[in-house]
Amino acid sequence: MSSIPSVVSPAMSTNSPAWARVARIVPRTRAEGPGLRFALWFQGCPFRCPGCCNPEMLTFIGGQLISFEYVSDQLRQAAAPGDLEGITLLGGEPFAHAGPAADLAKLARDLGLTVMVFTGFTLEDLRDSFPSHPDRARLLACVDLLVDGPYNRACPEPPPPLGRRWIGSTNQRVHAFRGHPDVAADPRWREPNTLELRLDSHALTINGFPAPSAVGLWKRPTRSVKHE
Repeated sequence: MSSIPSVVSPAMSTNSPAWARVARIVPRTRAEGPGLRFALWFQGCPFRCPGCCNPEMLTFIGGQLISFEYVSDQLRQAAAPGDLEGITLLGGEPFAHAGPAADLAKLARDLGLTVMVFTGFTLEDLRDSFPSHPDRARLLACVDLLVDGPYNRACPEPPPPLGRRWIGSTNQRVHAFRGHPDVAADPRWREPNTLELRLDSHALTINGFPAPSAVGLWKRPTRSVKHE
């Protein structure tokens, strides 16, 4: 999850055909799932969970249309050093963008990377929808780790080690597929949640687990902090 919803830079535009509406890309992060990961947030979500940490990503108007050529180049560059474990798809709602999400997940699998997806749908609802939404089946077939269920702020997940890292509320489940280690088998799920700060010449951006204190910081912008 991302604690600062921020749009992708206009520099991401290309002359290639539009592929997906994207809110943000972080090519290399350790705050969005196990290991070093490429994280992409889709713009647009059919759910309206109270307390959503990414409210600016709920609307399907916003973010930026980018090409698959651009995002595939970004992923290949991020994976080039050989230390990238996988990709994480968030939002927004990845399964509301199932066709593009499946394209990216398939590329990740071809590159030897794992695929993690956060969704407000339950696994059962996704499988029931496959006949009318075949791209959802195509996406799920590439997934190694699925965090499912809507965020419920009435039952927040306790912080690790009592709770699970990267999880917002206790109703959400983690499904491990394709032989991927589950929560009980991977000690990284019990490590503390983290935030990452990136400062360049024009902006300070943050991604990671949206602790209430951190969310409060970005909701009080100053002259020295500008969101992308």
